[in-house]
Amino acid sequence: MPIYEKYIGKHRDDFTSLKDAQENYKLIYGQDFNFAYDVIDELGTTKPDKLAMLWVSDQGEEKRFTFRDFMLESSRVANYLKSKGIKKGDGVLLVLKRSYLFWFITLALHKIGAVVIPATNMLKAKDYEYRCNAAKVKCVIITGDGQCTEYFDEAEGKYETVTLKMVTKGKKCEGWIDFEEEYSKFSDDWQRPVGEDATKATDTSMIAFSSGTTGYPKIISHDFTYPLGHIMTGVFWHRVIDGGLHFTISDSGWMKCMWGKFYGQWFGETALFVYDFEKFDGADILSKLEKYKITTFCVPPTMYRFILQNDVSKYDLSSIKHCCTAGEALNPEIFNKWKEATGLEIYEGFGQSETPVCLATLYPWSKPVPGAMGLPVPGLDVHVIDEKGNHCPRGTTGEICIRYESKQTHPCGVLTGYNFSDADTKKAIHHGFYHTGDTAYRDEEGIFHYVGRNDDVIKSSGYRIGPFEIESVLMEHPSVLEVAVTGVPDPVRGFNVKATIVLQKGYEGSEELIKELQTYVKKNTAPYKYPRIIEFVDSLPKTFSGKIRRTEIRKADMEKAKNKD
Repeated sequence: MPIYEKYIGKHRDDFTSLKDAQENYKLIYGQDFNFAYDVIDELGTTKPDKLAMLWVSDQGEEKRFTFRDFMLESSRVANYLKSKGIKKGDGVLLVLKRSYLFWFITLALHKIGAVVIPATNMLKAKDYEYRCNAAKVKCVIITGDGQCTEYFDEAEGKYETVTLKMVTKGKKCEGWIDFEEEYSKFSDDWQRPVGEDATKATDTSMIAFSSGTTGYPKIISHDFTYPLGHIMTGVFWHRVIDGGLHFTISDSGWMKCMWGKFYGQWFGETALFVYDFEKFDGADILSKLEKYKITTFCVPPTMYRFILQNDVSKYDLSSIKHCCTAGEALNPEIFNKWKEATGLEIYEGFGQSETPVCLATLYPWSKPVPGAMGLPVPGLDVHVIDEKGNHCPRGTTGEICIRYESKQTHPCGVLTGYNFSDADTKKAIHHGFYHTGDTAYRDEEGIFHYVGRNDDVIKSSGYRIGPFEIESVLMEHPSVLEVAVTGVPDPVRGFNVKATIVLQKGYEGSEELIKELQTYVKKNTAPYKYPRIIEFVDSLPKTFSGKIRRTEIRKADMEKAKNKD
């Protein structure tokens, strides 16, 4: 019996339909639930030899870890960090890329009750300063690769709460502790704390900094029930195979890691495939899928696109049973090309750093609709609501909102607050709902179709135009590699639709190509949506996590307009 059954009372295949699951899916857990103890230590004791992770370096080095290994190594780390003064509630910033140490340390922090704070290795001094001070970080543990420690030290003297600096891979830096050398000396015998030191399900276990497109990143708080929300992510949507090998491409600095290669997948008792590469290469990923016989696979649409630039037919991908995507809207063109190349359909999901998967195509109850996000997953009550708080009728665009009764009874997996601030939290959680800031509409079947972020929706001549549907059409044209659709102020229409395009190799921007692309959009979607302005660029501005910064494009266009005036 896979361990997730303990928390939902039955096997996933015991649900006979999506309707059955939506009505009868219930989470069962104690008020002291802690993933490290109740899942990993349980598996480490009852199934000690079962493979939990296959880690592969970019040099081909392989390491295999069982559930017992994670139980013992996380206890060893917990003993070490406790000896250094880390206690319940302390914030620990982790910059560890794709190192297996991230999993050891995160589980150890869960055992202590300290707060896990994942971060990307692309941060610079000001980024570290902001994150450490905003989150009251006590300890940082940083990879010995690259210049992470140097960037961190550039802000030395500006950190208000940091007292411990640790580095991995044996890197020697003044003022930094060699983490691996030190922790390996400690015992792997750890007892679950009791009394005041014990963790409660409602305690903060993790905070994330959103990769937003404007302003400073928001602090997103999650409690110890967060992993339970990902049973739906890993077991039902990713459809991980007990004893299989799951591959999600993400490094540990992003919440996509917690979505795709941590909680939900281990609830399903699959092994994680962690490939510690430096630079993404589509052919290289295909070779790993073939060599290691990956059974379930999830990457963002952009990575599917780069993978498909290779001859996929050269690789034996017959081991893959299920494919998923999230992180950005999936263009139908990518869906169709992947299915043509592999015979596999891509099951799309939607969620945020604030949530687990909340909209998805759930195999085997429903088939994916190219370009659609799917239906609300069991366990979450999802709606489309207009600006006045009314529920939108089918076909009408509104904001995606999740029922949220109170902090004490909030859905497992959904954030508990923003910026440690009641005021900031109430801006997003009010009137019984968490407001995602993303917009969509439902078709006649109730399936959700993504439109865009609230700020991205273009209001032109009385129409509300979502960028995604135009981008999807443009992506089908052979000349287009990447595209971002935004609104440009216009005195008559309010806004004109603009497409900023990166061309495929072999194409050059011209007036003729602009007219061809405009005509193509008019023929393949409602003509009023066509881009009246098209600009060709070498690259699109993106966030650290690879999401297109439409706000930066809009800002640049506003500056151009001002200069003309």
